[in-house]
Amino acid sequence: MDLNIIWFILVTVLFIGFFFLEGFDYGVGALIPIVGKTDDEKRVVLNTIGPFWDGNEVWLITAGGAIFAAFPHVYATLFSGFYLALFLILICLILRACGIEFRSKQASTSWRNGWDTIISVTSLLSAVLWGVAVSNLVAGVPIDERMEFVGNFFTLLSPFTILGGIVFALVFLYHGATYLQLKVGEATVLDRLHALAPKLGIGMIVATVLWVVYAYFTTGMFDKPVCLALCAGAAVCMILSVLFNLKGRHGIAFIIIALAIALTTITVFVGLFPNIMISTLNPEWSLNIYNASSSQYTLKLMTIVAVCLVPVVLAYQAWSFYVFRKRVKKEDVHY
Repeated sequence: MDLNIIWFILVTVLFIGFFFLEGFDYGVGALIPIVGKTDDEKRVVLNTIGPFWDGNEVWLITAGGAIFAAFPHVYATLFSGFYLALFLILICLILRACGIEFRSKQASTSWRNGWDTIISVTSLLSAVLWGVAVSNLVAGVPIDERMEFVGNFFTLLSPFTILGGIVFALVFLYHGATYLQLKVGEATVLDRLHALAPKLGIGMIVATVLWVVYAYFTTGMFDKPVCLALCAGAAVCMILSVLFNLKGRHGIAFIIIALAIALTTITVFVGLFPNIMISTLNPEWSLNIYNASSSQYTLKLMTIVAVCLVPVVLAYQAWSFYVFRKRVKKEDVHY
């Protein structure tokens, strides 16, 4: 296996980690004003991700850095062509971080409710924008022979990509709800979650099926039989997760929806391979793992660094989740 393929796999793994970890962060943030009615309840919900949210965002930074170093032409085309969409995601992340950090700086009810609204809206909007971005990668975008994106922001918006945004939002909302079912220790909040999570799960399944059918008839993602198998596996996982949630097996439901997110991400990258960005103007102008990559020396050096550092990052993240594994209750709330 050559280094180009290895780094394509590593980028895939980084996005799996990001969508899994930041996915439930987005879901929790969006659900704060829905499942938390009092200030203490909202603080309990927020504190479930308090030790993790900033570390989870590092996966996005690492993925962006890996693309920049391994596939610089993809980085240049992606960040210039998707500039406004990615800028909106950045604004959402900044406002969300400000909300988490500043929410409790004043005891004013209006102050805290305002930041709660900002956290919720930016979390949900981030999820939608990621769905739009991924759907554009699947459908392809106008890239010319100079590897330049020749569309505009509205080129990225279509019924297919907007549906993708809805899918991502529902997946992350359900993912966040299952996470909260494991982390919240307040009965009133749990009762709301137990009623809400299956509904979100059903909405997630319906929207995902519609998106997959749309993708099957309008894109080439499912030209490879393995993609159909992976997609079917993800669908089965979604259904099983909702069924286990209904039975009160929330831990299993969380694990299975995490597997569904991983399989969905793998499906997208396998469907793209060896391309990374597909040109709708001419297939020969698509950016792939060879014409958009760095030199072999750069890839080799990066591989050595990754082998040394990635296990350390994974070990630290696993340790932090172990340390903060207990449920969060009102008496544990701190400001």
